[in-house]
Amino acid sequence: MENVLKEIRDKQKNIWNQCSPGWEKWDALLMDFLAPMGNVMIEYIQPLEQKLILDIASGTGEPALTIASLLHKGHIVMTDLSEDMLAIAKAKATSLSLQNVDTKVCDVTELPFADNTFDAVTCRFGFMFFPDMRLAAREMIRVLKPGGKLVAAVWGLPEKNIWISAVTHVIQQHLQLPETPVDAPGMFRCAKSGLLQHIFEEAQLKNVFEREVANQLHFDTAEAYWDMMKDISAPIEKVFKTADSMTKNAIKSSTIQIIEQHFGKVNLAIDASALVIGGEK
Repeated sequence: MENVLKEIRDKQKNIWNQCSPGWEKWDALLMDFLAPMGNVMIEYIQPLEQKLILDIASGTGEPALTIASLLHKGHIVMTDLSEDMLAIAKAKATSLSLQNVDTKVCDVTELPFADNTFDAVTCRFGFMFFPDMRLAAREMIRVLKPGGKLVAAVWGLPEKNIWISAVTHVIQQHLQLPETPVDAPGMFRCAKSGLLQHIFEEAQLKNVFEREVANQLHFDTAEAYWDMMKDISAPIEKVFKTADSMTKNAIKSSTIQIIEQHFGKVNLAIDASALVIGGEK
């Protein structure tokens, strides 16, 4: 991997480690929010007994832990670049008394597994952040058995995901940051329909499909929404380490205003949209 890509990877590792306490705090709400995307992925790979499955960018453990509960005689390996996030996932597996789960801190572009090892590979909301998506796809396919399935979920268009695009837009405005290149690692890097599908086809996967999956994030108030976002959002985490109190307050009030304009002031149902892409080796 080139040095510039290694720098991106190392920065991301630090960011996710720093955000891990927030993800642990809001884990129940977030996992419920992300479950529909994971369910489509699980439906596609059809976990059965005697299967060995690899989950990439496991974060705090889903959809890997749900898959593990379905693998009565099978096994799943959870991997992530962030050891702190993966520690949360491991603790959850223990609390659920799941005996068929292993964890491995590693880089997706240098997976420490032999060729043709896994019956299926899953990756929920990781591809957008990989420094080299094509290399990541090839590496996942390398460790996948012939006939095995690879499936991933990525975030859709910004206008369909105001729950996060509102934050990034406001921060960009207040700090007068340059526009992020569309091909740079980030939340909406894979939002264009067909992009990841093309990468999968280019990597020689067969019967590749793409499916949009919508869901909603529910909060009593926009203030409650903000409380979660400031704990889990890497852009907010970064800004709040260096910005003065006036800038922080301005970012908060502007973000809340956008959310309230779109979704009201109480009993918010904030729309979200993702793409699930899969194929066979």
